[in-house]
Amino acid sequence: MSDLIWLSEAQMRRIERHFPLSRVVPRVDDQRVVNGIIFVIRNGLRWRDAPAAYGPHKTIYNRFIRWSRLEAFNRIFAALAVKGGQPDQLMIDATHLKAHRTAASLLKKGMFPDVSGPPKVAWTPAPCRLRRPRPPARHAAQ
Repeated sequence: MSDLIWLSEAQMRRIERHFPLSRVVPRVDDQRVVNGIIFVIRNGLRWRDAPAAYGPHKTIYNRFIRWSRLEAFNRIFAALAVKGGQPDQLMIDATHLKAHRTAASLLKKGMFPDVSGPPKVAWTPAPCRLRRPRPPARHAAQ
């Protein structure tokens, strides 16, 4: 399978110090598991759809969960970001920004604000009084 993802030895040396130490029981090769994690996440697959070349899918899943809880991936990303220096561009993935379900129709209705200059009309909500509900009317007993 030529479409599998394999990190080089140099890439593994840069990140392997951030992985938690092994317990007494010898574990499946970290390089295979990391490559399996990258493959599954990059392709948006279920864990059970990981190719067998990366090892058992249950091992890949368990290691991902354990390392995520121990913040191993956060340490890896932070170390790689520091080595990269100051970025000249920042990007935002729009799939993580929540928008109201009617936000797309605001442009069509002409309600989308013009942000090219100072605000043209200052809008403030009208004051409203809160009324308590009236108690039910009592009928005279007969």
